[in-house]
Amino acid sequence: MSTYRTVARALAAQIGDGSRPPGSRLPTHRELAADWGIAVATATRAYAELERAGLVVGEPGRGTFVRDRPVRLTAPGNGPDAVWADLSLTQPFSPHRAHLLRTALRELAATGDVDALLRQQPPGGRHTDRQAAADHLAGHAISADPDRVVLTAGVQHGLDLVLHAALAPGDAVAVDELTYPGFKTLAAAHRLRLLPIPAGETGTDLTALAAACRLHRIRAVYTMPTLHNPLGWVLDAGTRSRLVALAREHDLLLIEDAAYAFLADPAPPALVTLAPERTYRVSSLSKSVAAGLRFGLIVAPAPAIPAVTRAARITMAGPPGLITALATRWLRDGTVTALEAAARTAAEQHQRILARELAGLPIRAHPRSYFAWLPVDPGQRMDRIAAELSRRGIRVCTAHLFATTAHVPHGLRLAVGSPGPAELPEVLAVVREVLDTIPL
Repeated sequence: MSTYRTVARALAAQIGDGSRPPGSRLPTHRELAADWGIAVATATRAYAELERAGLVVGEPGRGTFVRDRPVRLTAPGNGPDAVWADLSLTQPFSPHRAHLLRTALRELAATGDVDALLRQQPPGGRHTDRQAAADHLAGHAISADPDRVVLTAGVQHGLDLVLHAALAPGDAVAVDELTYPGFKTLAAAHRLRLLPIPAGETGTDLTALAAACRLHRIRAVYTMPTLHNPLGWVLDAGTRSRLVALAREHDLLLIEDAAYAFLADPAPPALVTLAPERTYRVSSLSKSVAAGLRFGLIVAPAPAIPAVTRAARITMAGPPGLITALATRWLRDGTVTALEAAARTAAEQHQRILARELAGLPIRAHPRSYFAWLPVDPGQRMDRIAAELSRRGIRVCTAHLFATTAHVPHGLRLAVGSPGPAELPEVLAVVREVLDTIPL
C-alpha cells in the first residue's frame, strides 16, 4: 500500500473512533511529515485523500480540520454500515459558505449591541427582521406586508405552525399521492386525515381533486406547486389559476410549500400571490443556504396572523437571536440571492451529469433540481435495489417515504445535489450497475 494511503487510513481510523472529534485541528503538513518520517508532499497527498473521502476540510491560512458529517463517509465497499455517498438527503453545498460564515460572525461580534443577540425575540420575529424577509420575497415577485410574515425555524416548523393554527384534529387535507414525508409525519401528529390525489407528470389532477371535494369535506390542500418533491414538476400558470378557483369554490385553505421554489426561478405566480386570503406559504433558507441554518418564514392571510403567532409562541417562544441576525444580514446584503443563483447553476450541472450517466432510464426531474425521481420496474423491486445500493455504500430513498396511498408505486428518489460534481459520476455509475444487474 502507498505510504500516503497508510497515513490517510490511520488518520481516518482516529476520526472514526472519535479520538479526533469533529472540528479538531489536524497537524500541519510539515508536522504530519515529521511525525511519520515522510516527505511533505506525501503528507499533502494523505490529506487530499481524506478530503476526497469527506472526512476533513482544508482552510487556507488556518489548517486542516475534521469535518462534522451526519453520516460516516468512507471509500466504496468498506462494510455494510459504511456510507460512501448519501443520495437520501437534499443538502445544499457551497465551497464558500465557511468563509461567509466566518466573516459574518466577525461582523456580528463587532456590532454595537452584541448582547441583543442573546435576548429573547418576540414570537414571529421583530418587525425589522420580518421586513428583511418581505424584501427578499419581493425579489421573487411576491408582495407581502411584513405584518403578514412570521419567522420560523425552517419549513418543518412552519408547517407545524400552520397546522396548529389553521386545522383541527379530524380535518381532511388533500395531498398528492407522492408527497413530502415531513408533512405526512406532521399530519399524523395533528391527527389529520390525508386524502391522496393522483398527480401526473405535470402536476396534481385537478379533476380528481374536484371530485374529492364533492365526496368529502376537505379543509385544505397541501401542495408544492413550484418544484414538487419528489417528482420535480412545476405547476403552470393555468393550473394554478384553476386550483385557486377550486379552492374558492369549496372554501379550501392552500398550504404552499416553497422549500425548493428558488431553484425554479423564474416560475409562474406563487399561490400566495394569486389567493392571499386563503394561502399559507412556507419557505426557509435550509435548501438555499445551509440545512443547519434553521431559519424560515410563513406568509399567511392577515386574519390568521394572531393564531400563527400564538402557535409560534407555544413552540419556540421567539426566533433565536443569533441565527435570525445572521440570516437577515445575508438577506439584506444579497448573500442569499447570490447563493440561490449559485445553487441553481450547481443543480443544473448535477442534472446534466445525471442525464448523461443514467441515459435511457425514465428519469423525472426538473432541470435545476437537487433530486430526481426514478421509476423502477416492479419485477426488480425498489427495496432490493435500495438494499444493494446500501450494501455498496450508497443511500437512496424509496417511494415508501413519499406515498400516501395503500398501494406504493415502485420508485426511488436520488438526491444528486449533495455529492460534488467530481464524485457524482462515479456514484451514479454504481447506481447504473445495480439497476442493470438486479434481475426482473
